[in-house]
Amino acid sequence: MIRAGIIGATGYAGGELVRLLLGHKETEIVWYGSRSYVDKKYASVYQNMFQIVDAACLDDNMEELAKQADVIFTATPQGFCASMINEEILSQAKVIDLSADFRIKDVKIYEEWYKIEHKAPQYLDEAVYGLCELNREKVKKARLVANPGCYPTCSTLSIYPLVKEGLIDPATIIIDAKSGTSGAGRGAKVDNLYCEVNENIKAYGVAGHRHTPEIEEQLGYAAGEPLVLNFTPHLVPMNRGILITAYASLKKEVTYEEVKAVYDKYYEKEQFVRVLDKDVCPQTKWVEGSNYVDVNFKIDPRTKRIIMMGAMDNLVKGAAGQAVQNMNLLFGLNEATGLQQVPMFP
Repeated sequence: MIRAGIIGATGYAGGELVRLLLGHKETEIVWYGSRSYVDKKYASVYQNMFQIVDAACLDDNMEELAKQADVIFTATPQGFCASMINEEILSQAKVIDLSADFRIKDVKIYEEWYKIEHKAPQYLDEAVYGLCELNREKVKKARLVANPGCYPTCSTLSIYPLVKEGLIDPATIIIDAKSGTSGAGRGAKVDNLYCEVNENIKAYGVAGHRHTPEIEEQLGYAAGEPLVLNFTPHLVPMNRGILITAYASLKKEVTYEEVKAVYDKYYEKEQFVRVLDKDVCPQTKWVEGSNYVDVNFKIDPRTKRIIMMGAMDNLVKGAAGQAVQNMNLLFGLNEATGLQQVPMFP
């Protein structure tokens, strides 16, 4: 059995990790870490775990946890993992960080967008960006995995094939994104109150959302050169889900069959990326509670542009599910172990 420890187990992503790992036949959770609820029963924080989890919450001591666990998940705010990670920890356990601490390779860009000093830049080159569909072989050999952000996961998977194959002009990419409120975390914030969110939709982080450089970096690898794009997220009144609608100019005239062949080239053998049938648009309700990403596209010959679309559950493929997928790769398991939940509906 893989012994897993979670720091930040009482946040939304951490709670989702607990749910998924409890259903993982090869894993045992040995540490429910939560600085806010030390010594409090985990099931009293999340009542859905009543008579399922008897353990109490522990602290965030990564060095002690590394002695007990084979893998450590840090579902924590930016800066925590980087401030705690060291060679002793990495020599004893694999680390999968769900924050942004090791996603961006340029420390100056990280510090500019996240407004904090990076405490462990020496591990940036080693850390593997854990988008499994693109970096599978690198993940298998890693000690430290940077679990991708939710918006970057959906955006990158929706757009990557067309950038990689040179069908679109990367300089023209515009991404319109929408997310449920769980993406903002479990902390008490006025902007996330029911009366603020209900019956409302709003843009936020306009021209400055911190997931922007992560998306630019990953699509830049596909393009073979740095790129700059527009990314605008919106908050919508639902619990879970991300919908991406991206636009770009085509470099040449293409048919539906040609573009579909490109998506199939990258995703036909991928269990968790579903390329939908012609003219079927991705919807968040058809991926909720699952590790699937549904993608599709529509060619607009009138404007010589293409619309790329993607939908996924921000807490599963956008956080905890992807982390479990990475863990499976790290320990030589079938990648889908513990992640075969059928999307929930209604």
